[in-house]
Amino acid sequence: MAAAQTYVVVGAGLAGGRAVETLRKEGFEGRIVLVGAEPHRPYNRPPLSKDYLRGETKLDDVFLYDEGFAAANDIDQRLDTTVEAIEVAQRRVVLDTGERIDFDRLLLSTGAEPKRLPSPGGDLDGVQYLRTIDDSDRLRSRIEQASRVVVVGAGWIGCEVAASARQLGREVSLVTGVSVPLEEALGTEIGAIYRDIHAEHGVDLRLGATVEEFVGSNGSVEGVRTADGELVAGDLVVVGIGVAPRVQLAAQAGIAVDDGVVTDEFLATSADGIYAAGDVASARHPFFDTQLRVEHWSNARFQGVAAAKNMMGTPTPYERIPYFFSDQFDVSMEYSGHAPRFDRVAFRGDVRGWKCIAFWLDRGRVVAGLSLNIPKTTKPVQALIRGRGVVDVDRLTDPAVPLADLVPAGSL
Repeated sequence: MAAAQTYVVVGAGLAGGRAVETLRKEGFEGRIVLVGAEPHRPYNRPPLSKDYLRGETKLDDVFLYDEGFAAANDIDQRLDTTVEAIEVAQRRVVLDTGERIDFDRLLLSTGAEPKRLPSPGGDLDGVQYLRTIDDSDRLRSRIEQASRVVVVGAGWIGCEVAASARQLGREVSLVTGVSVPLEEALGTEIGAIYRDIHAEHGVDLRLGATVEEFVGSNGSVEGVRTADGELVAGDLVVVGIGVAPRVQLAAQAGIAVDDGVVTDEFLATSADGIYAAGDVASARHPFFDTQLRVEHWSNARFQGVAAAKNMMGTPTPYERIPYFFSDQFDVSMEYSGHAPRFDRVAFRGDVRGWKCIAFWLDRGRVVAGLSLNIPKTTKPVQALIRGRGVVDVDRLTDPAVPLADLVPAGSL
């Protein structure tokens, strides 16, 4: 690899951080420029709604690498800096400082940003969103001062923040337009389990309720009013209604976007020499034969590695089975798979005791699996998915039958 080459990574989140780590590990000797809009070096986001938010994890523990890593590895790390434009034909980026940097390869790892609730009153003090370390720091301080917290949205961020606020001793109301928490991500069967988990831990659930407006006085929020006119009181309102991929930079440069920056299985975009990874990437998945954009930690972590190898000329298709986890109260969850279509959800174990495994089945084949408080299930569940074989559901749901016994030979 010619030492004169320059690789630019736009976005200093987990995917970008893993990419620059990998470039040096794999022997790239050229110039590496990492540009990040935040003032922080790459870090892991999952703790921001869980243990870091609750003050149980220190700041240093969330960072991907230590403070001296960039200098020690000759990485030109530009933090608190944004890329204003990509000049594709000229193969250069334009920074907000006006500086232009030529590149041989470019990685877009610009991530995603929280969707905003457009209801009136959204600018009241005490209406919070969560995406960054700074957001989490502010939110922890506000939770400590609050008497009652209202969380709008029952996706992963909403549910995890609601759990953390309850664990910090606050009264919490969870307001969502769906019938059960996590319904859009996991369906009604698993959502009902999480409904019970939150209810039994004292969360006031307002299901099937949409927010009409934020209510407040003297510039401070005092709750939300739902579409049916009910006031849900709280001196802190946290909005977690999902995220949108940051595709503006790519779109302005004429790079193909469609619910993310579109890539092939090698994470290459429609523009030669430009790649995408992490939350922003809508990547062709070889196993599922479809475009997938995955917003979870594992995807950003491993796509960053694959993108770096592809940038260096080592063909590395990204074909990992989607995986994510969540910790809420005393319930740990791990999910693997992709289930846009299924005809049954089957359970093994103690569902009411929150110690079970759920399997999404499509015509007798496992397409996804989720475990609650049962460790070491990810590998056999993913092997069942990759095996594509029709399973004996009676054996699948029998805790006495090891999952490994159901996996086709050679799949583990």
